Amino acid sequence: MANSGNSSAARMAAGLFCLLFAGLVAADWPESAPEAFPQSTLKSSVDIRSPGHLVLFSPVREIRNEIRSEVMARLPVQGEGQLYEIARDATRLAARAYYLKQLTGGGAQLLFECTGIACGRSNVWANQIFQQPGLLGRDAAQDYVVAATTAEDGRQWLTLVYTVTRGNLREYVWVEHLAVQNGVAIPGYTAGASPVRGPLVVPWSGGVTHRFDWSADDRRTLNDWAADGSEVVLASFTDLRQGETLDQALSRSEEAAESLATLLGKTGISRARIRIVPVGPMVRMNDPARQGDRVEIVVVRGS
Repeated sequence: MANSGNSSAARMAAGLFCLLFAGLVAADWPESAPEAFPQSTLKSSVDIRSPGHLVLFSPVREIRNEIRSEVMARLPVQGEGQLYEIARDATRLAARAYYLKQLTGGGAQLLFECTGIACGRSNVWANQIFQQPGLLGRDAAQDYVVAATTAEDGRQWLTLVYTVTRGNLREYVWVEHLAVQNGVAIPGYTAGASPVRGPLVVPWSGGVTHRFDWSADDRRTLNDWAADGSEVVLASFTDLRQGETLDQALSRSEEAAESLATLLGKTGISRARIRIVPVGPMVRMNDPARQGDRVEIVVVRGS
């Protein structure tokens, strides 16, 4: 019994550790903005050139008509803001997941993200921060993320993505992609490309045999990321079934990851380069794209 407890504790610690890593890109990233969500239409584009462009790195508040945020900065930048309308047969959550995948896949460091009323009032984001009245929507149906990355020439870039559902149920995405003036510090950013890429989220099903639901594009992306001999981390998640113990859920989680590791071995990623981290049901994600039985694949470049 003691050994079983120690094993469970070790696996739990490993699973939580893996989350530190889990926080597709245009060919010229980061000099070019992330590719637009396919199920969206560009409505307008704004040239941004400012010696003091406002960027928020924490939730916004409005006090006596003044914007307040614990971490915000006015940065010298140049770039572009783009407003997209999402197609009726798509969702802003899918758009958010699409942009996050591009950012994390390109080695960007997520500096801040928020969802719903935790972000503050949509009115403030729309009219005072982005100066885009068309973004005014529901406080409970919005989200925001800001990420930074460094190009090969050492220049730093910021990408801001804000999505919102308006009162008429139409959904929009606002994307700012900004080059930051050389030598300027970005709050919370450690300069340099992140050594971590991912996660690629791969839902799975089955028991004795496992079926993995992932696209050919994701498989190609993983092979590209791992081509330099980087370590591949498989963090495997499960839901806790009715009447199931934690150890049983963790065992199912581990078995699924082992099955995927075997599959990856057939594509040229050796088992020696794969680290399996069973997380099971111990960590809950707010992101709708990261729910249920799944393996999250993270690639970690060596030093």
